[in-house]
Amino acid sequence: MAKPDKVAAVAEIADKFRTSSATVVTEYTGLSVSQLSQLRRALGTSAKYRVAKNSLVKRAAEDAGIEGLDDLFVGPTAITFVEGEAVDAAKALRDFAKDNNALVIKGGYMDGRPLSVDEISKIADLDSREVLLSKAAGAFKAKLSQAAALFQAPASQVARLAAALEDKRKAESGDAAEAPAES
Repeated sequence: MAKPDKVAAVAEIADKFRTSSATVVTEYTGLSVSQLSQLRRALGTSAKYRVAKNSLVKRAAEDAGIEGLDDLFVGPTAITFVEGEAVDAAKALRDFAKDNNALVIKGGYMDGRPLSVDEISKIADLDSREVLLSKAAGAFKAKLSQAAALFQAPASQVARLAAALEDKRKAESGDAAEAPAES
């Protein structure tokens, strides 16, 4: 018979699996409590780092319909549930793991499929959403400026042509007015 606290823990973890945009599974052997607190601060408010028993996490993943992670739930396991951008959380975990060899990234889950350590590393190398949006906006602005210049060019050419034609007519009429006076 299942204990009520374990049932509640499984339900809570399953809910986090369902509501998270991504999850990253890590091994934390050798990290002190202060280092874990430092990691949680590095992750910020968009990700929650939770230490849990493997049997409970396996059951919760199954309840949430998450498949392909069972081999990651071996040894001391902690899961980062990403509620915001996966890029920011992946960067925070990667950077923390560089400074603290005790943190080992095992894999993750995003967009309905398991992620390898290499894929998490590639996600960490991406620019954040804000940076990508600003780059796209800059590219759009440049293209719009080019289009405006292209559309403006025929009008300015017509204006220059009209001015040149008017100058030519004045010059011709001035030459015609001077020619009879000379004869």
